[in-house]
Amino acid sequence: MSSDLPSQPSRRTALKCLAYGGVGTVFVLAGGVLTPMDLALAASTDDKSAIPGVPLFLQISDSHIGFNKEANPDVAGTFKQTIDYVNAMPAKPALAIHTGDITHLSKPEEFDLAAQLLSGLSITELHTVPGEHDVTDGPQGEYFKRFGKPSENRGYYSFDHDGVHFVALVNVMHFKPNGLGNLGEDQLAWLENDLKGRTSSTPIVVFTHMPMWTIYEPWGWGTGDAGQAMSYLKRFGSVTVLNGHIHQIVSKVEGNVTFHTARSTAYPQPTAGNGPGPGPLKVASDQLPKMLGVTSIKISRHPLAMSLSDTTLA
Repeated sequence: MSSDLPSQPSRRTALKCLAYGGVGTVFVLAGGVLTPMDLALAASTDDKSAIPGVPLFLQISDSHIGFNKEANPDVAGTFKQTIDYVNAMPAKPALAIHTGDITHLSKPEEFDLAAQLLSGLSITELHTVPGEHDVTDGPQGEYFKRFGKPSENRGYYSFDHDGVHFVALVNVMHFKPNGLGNLGEDQLAWLENDLKGRTSSTPIVVFTHMPMWTIYEPWGWGTGDAGQAMSYLKRFGSVTVLNGHIHQIVSKVEGNVTFHTARSTAYPQPTAGNGPGPGPLKVASDQLPKMLGVTSIKISRHPLAMSLSDTTLA
Protein backbone atom coordinates (compact mmCIF):
# COMPACT_ATOMS: atom_id res chain seq x y z
CA MET A 1 0.00 0.00 0.00
CA SER A 2 1.35 3.40 -0.91
CA SER A 3 0.69 6.17 1.60
CA ASP A 4 1.69 9.76 2.21
CA LEU A 5 1.53 9.19 5.96
CA PRO A 6 4.82 9.26 7.88
CA SER A 7 6.22 5.93 8.99
CA GLN A 8 6.38 7.23 12.56
CA PRO A 9 3.09 9.10 13.17
CA SER A 10 3.34 12.43 14.97
CA ARG A 11 1.34 13.15 18.13
CA ARG A 12 -0.92 15.46 16.10
CA THR A 13 -1.62 12.63 13.65
CA ALA A 14 -2.24 10.31 16.60
CA LEU A 15 -4.77 12.69 18.12
CA LYS A 16 -6.51 13.09 14.77
CA CYS A 17 -6.77 9.35 14.37
CA LEU A 18 -7.89 8.75 17.93
CA ALA A 19 -10.50 11.45 17.56
CA TYR A 20 -12.47 9.12 15.34
CA GLY A 21 -12.67 6.40 17.95
CA GLY A 22 -9.23 4.90 18.43
CA VAL A 23 -6.98 2.82 16.23
CA GLY A 24 -7.06 -0.61 17.82
CA THR A 25 -5.68 -2.75 20.58
CA VAL A 26 -2.51 -4.79 20.77
CA PHE A 27 -2.44 -7.82 23.06
CA VAL A 28 0.69 -8.67 24.97
CA LEU A 29 1.49 -12.07 26.46
CA ALA A 30 3.26 -11.33 29.75
CA GLY A 31 3.71 -13.93 32.47
CA GLY A 32 1.25 -16.23 30.72
CA VAL A 33 -1.52 -13.61 30.84
CA LEU A 34 -2.87 -11.65 27.88
CA THR A 35 -2.89 -7.90 28.51
CA PRO A 36 -4.68 -5.43 26.20
CA MET A 37 -2.73 -2.26 25.42
CA ASP A 38 -3.81 0.75 23.37
CA LEU A 39 -2.31 0.44 19.90
CA ALA A 40 -1.45 4.15 19.65
CA LEU A 41 0.57 3.86 22.84
CA ALA A 42 2.36 0.77 21.56
CA ALA A 43 3.22 2.45 18.26
CA SER A 44 4.29 5.78 19.72
CA THR A 45 7.47 4.54 21.37
CA ASP A 46 10.70 3.26 19.86
CA ASP A 47 11.52 1.58 23.17
CA LYS A 48 10.50 -2.06 22.93
CA SER A 49 11.03 -2.44 26.67
CA ALA A 50 8.10 -0.07 27.22
CA ILE A 51 5.76 -2.81 26.02
CA PRO A 52 5.40 -5.30 28.91
CA GLY A 53 5.94 -8.62 27.19
CA VAL A 54 5.88 -10.07 23.71
CA PRO A 55 3.09 -8.70 21.50
CA LEU A 56 1.04 -11.76 20.58
CA PHE A 57 -1.66 -10.24 18.38
CA LEU A 58 -3.62 -7.07 17.76
CA GLN A 59 -7.32 -6.39 17.38
CA ILE A 60 -8.89 -4.02 14.84
CA SER A 61 -12.63 -3.54 14.65
CA ASP A 62 -15.54 -1.75 13.00
CA SER A 63 -13.84 -0.13 10.01
CA HIS A 64 -17.19 0.50 8.27
CA ILE A 65 -15.64 1.04 4.85
CA GLY A 66 -18.31 2.83 2.81
CA PHE A 67 -19.63 5.02 5.64
CA ASN A 68 -19.45 8.73 4.72
CA LYS A 69 -21.61 10.67 7.20
CA GLU A 70 -20.67 13.56 9.48
CA ALA A 71 -19.32 11.39 12.29
CA ASN A 72 -16.41 10.56 9.94
CA PRO A 73 -16.63 11.32 6.21
CA ASP A 74 -13.28 9.58 5.57
CA VAL A 75 -13.33 6.15 7.21
CA ALA A 76 -10.86 4.85 4.62
CA GLY A 77 -8.45 7.56 5.73
CA THR A 78 -8.64 6.64 9.40
CA PHE A 79 -8.32 2.96 8.50
CA LYS A 80 -5.12 3.84 6.60
CA GLN A 81 -3.86 5.60 9.72
CA THR A 82 -4.62 2.47 11.74
CA ILE A 83 -2.60 0.38 9.31
CA ASP A 84 0.21 2.92 9.46
CA TYR A 85 0.27 2.61 13.25
CA VAL A 86 0.50 -1.16 13.02
CA ASN A 87 3.29 -1.04 10.47
CA ALA A 88 5.22 1.46 12.62
CA MET A 89 5.09 -0.63 15.79
CA PRO A 90 8.61 -1.30 17.11
CA ALA A 91 7.62 -4.77 18.30
CA LYS A 92 5.01 -5.97 15.85
CA PRO A 93 2.96 -9.16 16.32
CA ALA A 94 2.55 -11.63 13.47
CA LEU A 95 -1.19 -12.01 13.97
CA ALA A 96 -4.08 -9.57 13.57
CA ILE A 97 -7.81 -10.14 14.01
CA HIS A 98 -10.63 -7.96 12.74
CA THR A 99 -13.77 -8.31 14.85
CA GLY A 100 -16.30 -7.34 12.20
CA ASP A 101 -18.08 -4.56 10.35
CA ILE A 102 -15.24 -4.42 7.88
CA THR A 103 -17.73 -2.72 5.54
CA HIS A 104 -20.81 -0.59 6.11
CA LEU A 105 -23.30 -2.01 3.60
CA SER A 106 -21.73 -5.29 2.39
CA LYS A 107 -21.22 -3.88 -1.11
CA PRO A 108 -18.60 -5.50 -3.39
CA GLU A 109 -16.85 -2.17 -3.92
CA GLU A 110 -16.61 -1.68 -0.14
CA PHE A 111 -15.01 -5.09 0.27
CA ASP A 112 -12.69 -4.28 -2.66
CA LEU A 113 -11.47 -1.11 -0.93
CA ALA A 114 -11.16 -2.89 2.42
CA ALA A 115 -9.08 -5.65 0.78
CA GLN A 116 -6.86 -3.04 -0.86
CA LEU A 117 -6.27 -1.32 2.48
CA LEU A 118 -5.71 -4.58 4.36
CA SER A 119 -3.14 -5.66 1.77
CA GLY A 120 -0.91 -2.89 3.13
CA LEU A 121 -0.93 -4.38 6.63
CA SER A 122 2.51 -5.87 7.31
CA ILE A 123 1.16 -8.71 9.39
CA THR A 124 1.81 -12.37 8.60
CA GLU A 125 -1.62 -13.67 9.49
CA LEU A 126 -5.06 -11.98 9.43
CA HIS A 127 -8.26 -13.51 10.78
CA THR A 128 -11.77 -12.07 10.66
CA VAL A 129 -15.34 -12.56 11.83
CA PRO A 130 -18.33 -10.79 10.28
CA GLY A 131 -20.28 -7.94 11.78
CA GLU A 132 -23.95 -7.41 10.97
CA HIS A 133 -22.95 -4.74 8.42
CA ASP A 134 -20.88 -7.36 6.55
CA VAL A 135 -23.74 -9.84 6.03
CA THR A 136 -26.69 -7.72 4.91
CA ASP A 137 -26.63 -9.83 1.71
CA GLY A 138 -27.01 -13.11 3.61
CA PRO A 139 -24.99 -16.28 4.27
CA GLN A 140 -23.88 -16.64 0.64
CA GLY A 141 -22.89 -12.99 0.23
CA GLU A 142 -19.70 -11.04 -0.29
CA TYR A 143 -18.19 -11.60 3.17
CA PHE A 144 -18.31 -15.38 2.83
CA LYS A 145 -17.03 -15.29 -0.75
CA ARG A 146 -13.96 -13.39 0.45
CA PHE A 147 -13.39 -14.62 4.02
CA GLY A 148 -15.37 -17.87 4.23
CA LYS A 149 -12.69 -20.40 3.27
CA PRO A 150 -11.14 -20.98 6.76
CA SER A 151 -14.59 -21.83 8.13
CA GLU A 152 -16.00 -23.74 5.15
CA ASN A 153 -18.42 -20.81 4.79
CA ARG A 154 -19.86 -21.20 8.28
CA GLY A 155 -18.05 -18.13 9.63
CA TYR A 156 -16.93 -19.84 12.85
CA TYR A 157 -13.66 -21.73 13.14
CA SER A 158 -10.60 -22.17 15.36
CA PHE A 159 -6.82 -22.16 15.03
CA ASP A 160 -3.69 -22.24 17.20
CA HIS A 161 -0.99 -19.59 17.38
CA ASP A 162 2.04 -19.52 19.71
CA GLY A 163 0.45 -21.96 22.16
CA VAL A 164 -2.86 -20.05 22.31
CA HIS A 165 -6.11 -21.56 20.99
CA PHE A 166 -8.18 -18.99 19.09
CA VAL A 167 -11.91 -19.45 18.52
CA ALA A 168 -13.80 -17.29 16.01
CA LEU A 169 -17.55 -17.17 16.62
CA VAL A 170 -20.41 -15.62 14.61
CA ASN A 171 -23.30 -13.99 16.48
CA VAL A 172 -24.75 -11.70 13.78
CA MET A 173 -26.67 -14.06 11.50
CA HIS A 174 -29.80 -14.74 13.57
CA PHE A 175 -30.74 -12.10 16.12
CA LYS A 176 -32.62 -12.64 19.36
CA PRO A 177 -35.43 -10.32 20.55
CA ASN A 178 -34.20 -6.76 21.28
CA GLY A 179 -31.50 -7.26 18.66
CA LEU A 180 -29.28 -9.41 20.87
CA GLY A 181 -26.72 -11.52 19.06
CA ASN A 182 -27.19 -15.27 18.75
CA LEU A 183 -24.83 -18.21 18.24
CA GLY A 184 -27.35 -20.98 17.64
CA GLU A 185 -27.41 -24.68 18.49
CA ASP A 186 -25.16 -25.87 15.66
CA GLN A 187 -22.39 -23.42 16.53
CA LEU A 188 -22.66 -24.16 20.26
CA ALA A 189 -22.36 -27.90 19.58
CA TRP A 190 -19.32 -27.23 17.39
CA LEU A 191 -17.74 -25.09 20.15
CA GLU A 192 -18.25 -27.74 22.80
CA ASN A 193 -16.61 -30.34 20.57
CA ASP A 194 -13.76 -28.01 19.58
CA LEU A 195 -12.80 -27.40 23.20
CA LYS A 196 -13.05 -31.01 24.40
CA GLY A 197 -9.54 -31.97 23.40
CA ARG A 198 -7.88 -28.93 24.99
CA THR A 199 -6.20 -29.06 28.37
CA SER A 200 -7.49 -26.59 30.97
CA SER A 201 -4.07 -24.87 31.00
CA THR A 202 -4.38 -23.86 27.32
CA PRO A 203 -4.87 -20.09 26.98
CA ILE A 204 -8.07 -19.45 25.01
CA VAL A 205 -8.97 -16.37 22.98
CA VAL A 206 -12.54 -16.08 21.72
CA PHE A 207 -13.34 -13.33 19.23
CA THR A 208 -16.66 -12.32 17.76
CA HIS A 209 -18.44 -9.13 16.76
CA MET A 210 -21.18 -8.52 19.33
CA PRO A 211 -20.46 -8.56 23.08
CA MET A 212 -20.50 -11.97 24.74
CA TRP A 213 -21.99 -10.48 27.89
CA THR A 214 -25.01 -8.23 28.15
CA ILE A 215 -23.66 -4.70 28.33
CA TYR A 216 -27.01 -3.01 27.60
CA GLU A 217 -29.98 -5.15 26.57
CA PRO A 218 -32.28 -2.33 25.34
CA TRP A 219 -29.74 -1.59 22.60
CA GLY A 220 -29.04 -5.25 21.83
CA TRP A 221 -25.52 -5.01 23.21
CA GLY A 222 -25.11 -8.65 24.13
CA THR A 223 -25.51 -12.24 22.92
CA GLY A 224 -28.63 -14.08 24.04
CA ASP A 225 -27.12 -17.57 24.28
CA ALA A 226 -23.61 -16.56 25.36
CA GLY A 227 -24.12 -18.24 28.75
CA GLN A 228 -24.05 -21.67 27.14
CA ALA A 229 -20.82 -20.86 25.32
CA MET A 230 -19.21 -19.54 28.49
CA SER A 231 -20.12 -22.74 30.35
CA TYR A 232 -17.78 -24.62 28.00
CA LEU A 233 -14.99 -22.13 28.68
CA LYS A 234 -15.12 -21.87 32.46
CA ARG A 235 -12.75 -24.81 33.07
CA PHE A 236 -9.86 -23.03 31.33
CA GLY A 237 -7.37 -21.09 33.41
CA SER A 238 -7.02 -18.13 31.03
CA VAL A 239 -9.81 -17.03 28.69
CA THR A 240 -9.89 -13.72 26.79
CA VAL A 241 -13.14 -12.79 25.01
CA LEU A 242 -12.94 -9.99 22.44
CA ASN A 243 -15.56 -8.14 20.43
CA GLY A 244 -16.31 -4.88 18.69
CA HIS A 245 -19.77 -3.55 17.74
CA ILE A 246 -20.14 -0.86 20.43
CA HIS A 247 -17.19 1.28 19.25
CA GLN A 248 -15.75 1.89 22.71
CA ILE A 249 -13.61 0.16 25.31
CA VAL A 250 -15.51 -1.72 27.99
CA SER A 251 -13.75 -4.42 30.01
CA LYS A 252 -14.57 -6.74 32.86
CA VAL A 253 -13.14 -9.83 34.54
CA GLU A 254 -15.20 -12.76 35.81
CA GLY A 255 -13.03 -15.43 37.40
CA ASN A 256 -10.51 -16.51 34.78
CA VAL A 257 -12.36 -14.80 31.92
CA THR A 258 -11.43 -11.32 30.68
CA PHE A 259 -13.98 -9.55 28.44
CA HIS A 260 -12.76 -6.65 26.30
CA THR A 261 -14.51 -4.61 23.61
CA ALA A 262 -12.58 -2.56 21.05
CA ARG A 263 -12.87 0.94 19.70
CA SER A 264 -13.85 1.47 16.09
CA THR A 265 -11.47 2.82 13.46
CA ALA A 266 -14.44 4.70 11.94
CA TYR A 267 -16.50 6.64 14.51
CA PRO A 268 -17.53 6.62 18.18
CA GLN A 269 -20.93 5.60 19.55
CA PRO A 270 -22.73 6.82 22.68
CA THR A 271 -22.10 5.06 25.96
CA ALA A 272 -24.82 2.60 26.98
CA GLY A 273 -28.16 4.30 27.60
CA ASN A 274 -26.80 7.77 26.84
CA GLY A 275 -29.14 9.00 24.11
CA PRO A 276 -32.02 7.66 22.05
CA GLY A 277 -30.05 4.67 20.79
CA PRO A 278 -26.77 3.41 19.35
CA GLY A 279 -25.33 4.91 16.19
CA PRO A 280 -22.61 7.19 14.81
CA LEU A 281 -21.79 9.89 17.34
CA LYS A 282 -20.75 13.32 16.05
CA VAL A 283 -19.08 15.49 18.66
CA ALA A 284 -17.53 18.95 18.59
CA SER A 285 -13.84 18.83 17.81
CA ASP A 286 -12.92 20.64 21.02
CA GLN A 287 -14.74 17.98 23.02
CA LEU A 288 -12.98 15.01 21.45
CA PRO A 289 -9.86 15.17 23.64
CA LYS A 290 -12.10 14.96 26.72
CA MET A 291 -13.96 11.91 25.43
CA LEU A 292 -11.01 9.88 24.18
CA GLY A 293 -7.88 8.69 25.85
CA VAL A 294 -5.48 5.91 26.69
CA THR A 295 -6.33 3.03 28.99
CA SER A 296 -3.55 1.06 30.65
CA ILE A 297 -4.53 -2.35 31.96
CA LYS A 298 -2.60 -4.46 34.43
CA ILE A 299 -3.46 -8.09 35.12
CA SER A 300 -2.13 -9.98 38.12
CA ARG A 301 -1.92 -13.78 37.99
CA HIS A 302 -2.57 -14.84 41.59
CA PRO A 303 -5.36 -14.00 41.98
CA LEU A 304 -6.32 -13.09 38.42
CA ALA A 305 -7.47 -9.46 38.54
CA MET A 306 -7.57 -6.43 36.29
CA SER A 307 -6.96 -2.79 37.15
CA LEU A 308 -7.59 0.04 34.70
CA SER A 309 -6.14 3.54 34.63
CA ASP A 310 -7.65 6.04 32.18
CA THR A 311 -5.95 9.21 30.92
CA THR A 312 -7.84 11.57 28.62
CA LEU A 313 -6.27 13.39 25.70
CA ALA A 314 -7.36 16.80 27.07
